[in-house]
Amino acid sequence: MTATHMRDVTRQHTVVDSPYGPLTLVATDGVLAGLYMTDQRHRPPEETFGDRDPHPFAEAIRQLDAYFAGELREFDLPLHLDGTPFQRSVWAQLQLIPYGETRSYGELAELLGKPGASRAVGLANGRNPVGIIVPCHRVIGASGSLTGYGGGLDRKQRLLAFENGTQDDTPALF
Repeated sequence: MTATHMRDVTRQHTVVDSPYGPLTLVATDGVLAGLYMTDQRHRPPEETFGDRDPHPFAEAIRQLDAYFAGELREFDLPLHLDGTPFQRSVWAQLQLIPYGETRSYGELAELLGKPGASRAVGLANGRNPVGIIVPCHRVIGASGSLTGYGGGLDRKQRLLAFENGTQDDTPALF
């Protein structure tokens, strides 16, 4: 990229409480680009999050609050998803998985026209930069097992139970 095509990118972040621990929201040029849990695998370094400013996140926070209150089942937010074309295609498929339902890595690979690419789908799923809103927690193993989750298997289990209406009201220790 030449210097004439480069431009400064504005990044901002805020931290909000949730039933699953603090969530760090990151925006690129005012558009949600990250939602990270504490101790999340593939969480970028804090210094890349930009200045702390809750302003760009009002609508994301409103929708997250409604989701956690059980009043919202589908997010409608502009997203800035930075990844390879394959990763972005996986993340687009994740957004099509209905609330309260799951898909296997193999099923997603089939939907992408790449049967046999379930491992690659799993790797792309694990790199999802906008957890919960892009519902990577809805992807399970072929046997129905809860396989890896960047936010931890306990959080994945709790998110799925929440969406299925089988959530235990025991407070989490995050």
